[in-house]
Amino acid sequence: MTKFITKIGLRNYLRRNIRIGSHKYKNKPRIPKGIIHIQASFNNTIVTVTDIRGRAFSWSSAGASGFRSVRKGTPYAAQVAAINVIRTAVGRGMKRAKVMIKGTGRGRDTALRAIRRSRIRLSSVRDITPMPHNGCRPPKRRRV
Repeated sequence: MTKFITKIGLRNYLRRNIRIGSHKYKNKPRIPKGIIHIQASFNNTIVTVTDIRGRAFSWSSAGASGFRSVRKGTPYAAQVAAINVIRTAVGRGMKRAKVMIKGTGRGRDTALRAIRRSRIRLSSVRDITPMPHNGCRPPKRRRV
């Protein structure tokens, strides 16, 4: 009796080449809507993606993207960090998002531009940078 060797080989071949894009996120819950937080300081840019309730499921920063020291604060590093986060968010099925931007760093506009170029539709963009209302009380004067 002959065995079908080609059938076994074909089955393994098909098993290897099924879904290329989102097979990592197959068993994870899909998140159609979310919030993208961009925290841009002068030294680094951190991009976090959360669901509607605020539970983070993906994040990246300029430092985690491979940039070190002064280059972490550059706009290009912020763009790379935003692209890394968007890739995982789209893989989890995100279609719409709100964007919250905090900070005055150089990477805030570039990170937002990278998000706009993606397949995610933005419903709103808010600037939540904390502004001091007359600030803290200054220290008392020094007497010599």
